[in-house]
Amino acid sequence: MANEVAVVNDSIQYIVVGLGIEQYGIDIKYIDNIVRMTKITRVPKVQPYFRGVINLRGEVVPVMSLRLKMGLEDDEITNKSRIIILKTESNANIGILVDEVKKVVTISNSDVERMSHDRKNGNQTFISGVGKVEEGLISLLDLSMIIDDEE
Repeated sequence: MANEVAVVNDSIQYIVVGLGIEQYGIDIKYIDNIVRMTKITRVPKVQPYFRGVINLRGEVVPVMSLRLKMGLEDDEITNKSRIIILKTESNANIGILVDEVKKVVTISNSDVERMSHDRKNGNQTFISGVGKVEEGLISLLDLSMIIDDEE
């Protein structure tokens, strides 16, 4: 079971991705694949943060810009840019475009400060918590909020 590998001694492994100068962690159990940039076919009349779709081994996978979804400036595609393929609860895949994939870190639950969500006031947050690692702090992404309205 992949989930048992990800949780070791009350710790969780995260893939650390870069968006500009910020670092974000994605729980490794949600990641299906990490692919290099490939041709993204545009789809008309979708939200601005949707880049389009890619063909991944015969499967059509929608790709969204994590930067645009989070209200940041537009993507700058480089040779470090990657598409992270996430598994959703409905077993559909969705790709998120990130500036770079940096490393894998293991963060103990005691080193994570949880964020409180307040959906009533309309503030949408994509961060579930902040993890403390040797190099500093990593914002941990709440994937359910990011892919919430894409299903």
